Amino acid sequence: MSIDSEPGGIQSFSFESRAQRVLFGHGSLAQAAGEIERMGIGRALVLCTPPQRAQAERVADLLGARAAGIFDGAVMHVPIESARAAREAAARLGADGAVAIGGGSTIGLGKAIALESGLPILAIPTTYAGSEMTPIYGLTEGGQKRTGKDPRVLPRSVIYDPALTVGLPVGLSVVSGINAIAHAAEGLYSADGNPVCDLMAVEGIAALGRALPGIHANPADAQARNDALYGAWLCGTVLGSVGMALHHKLCHTLGGSFNLPHAETHTIVLPHALAYNAAAAAGAMRRIAGALGADSAPRAVHELALRNGAPTALKQIGMREEDLDRACALALQNAYANPRPIEARALRELLQDAFDGAAPRA
Repeated sequence: MSIDSEPGGIQSFSFESRAQRVLFGHGSLAQAAGEIERMGIGRALVLCTPPQRAQAERVADLLGARAAGIFDGAVMHVPIESARAAREAAARLGADGAVAIGGGSTIGLGKAIALESGLPILAIPTTYAGSEMTPIYGLTEGGQKRTGKDPRVLPRSVIYDPALTVGLPVGLSVVSGINAIAHAAEGLYSADGNPVCDLMAVEGIAALGRALPGIHANPADAQARNDALYGAWLCGTVLGSVGMALHHKLCHTLGGSFNLPHAETHTIVLPHALAYNAAAAAGAMRRIAGALGADSAPRAVHELALRNGAPTALKQIGMREEDLDRACALALQNAYANPRPIEARALRELLQDAFDGAAPRA
């Protein structure tokens, strides 16, 4: 299928479905124990970050005798040291599965365990990152983030309970939601895209475009929280099904090599990556803009961030201007599919615009 296909212009494509079970709905966390039993797990290690210890304890209580213990050492970008510590804890406690409750950091840690051991993972997302729907893993070692795909790391089951996201701070909700939009946006001009994922991408972007202003206005808005998690599921499915392009490459470079926060980085870079690709992916841009009820995809994403209080400049989240040249060089190291050829000068301009918080150029 074309890297920038239009509805009705379907040609050849491939689509691979994945064996994964999803439970969606308010209060669905209550099904965790039954789901662990259905998965054949006798003792599950519950994973979380330190701030989410209380949620992990709630899960452990629900699991009862099937809870092997809690490991609360999940860290952003999954440093290899935390992955090793979690693997050792799982082995020491005799765990034959894991429950990852949290965002991309925690689910990524579960994947790091599964990568070596093959242990089944039940994911319980509390953000909109989408990692739970993908066979993609990432590990950071020596200041370099390495990503890959392996079917062993895909969580076997996912519980989406919108009630668990109500406590997610508004700021984090917005950047996490725009991070999810990035998965769908790049899916629409993916080199291996397909019409099924295109439908999911447009629906996911639209759901998040509705939800984020509602959450910003009222963090307890149940319908907005439901729409956001529904959109995140769809966008995460796209991320796990087709290849990504320039935007994700840049964000992995900035996050893994400069330790920038994941969702905020995606939020800041996305409008500029879309602007970079706009002329070469005009059909995708029309579909993104249409899903957001706008005329310009780059401007619509930028304004979604601005109007809902999200950061729009890399300098706001810890990036140093003197590191932009190195970031550009790192992003140029490996060839990858993208609608527009990766050009060093234009890429450096993109990074400068993202650093300064300028409006996107398209």
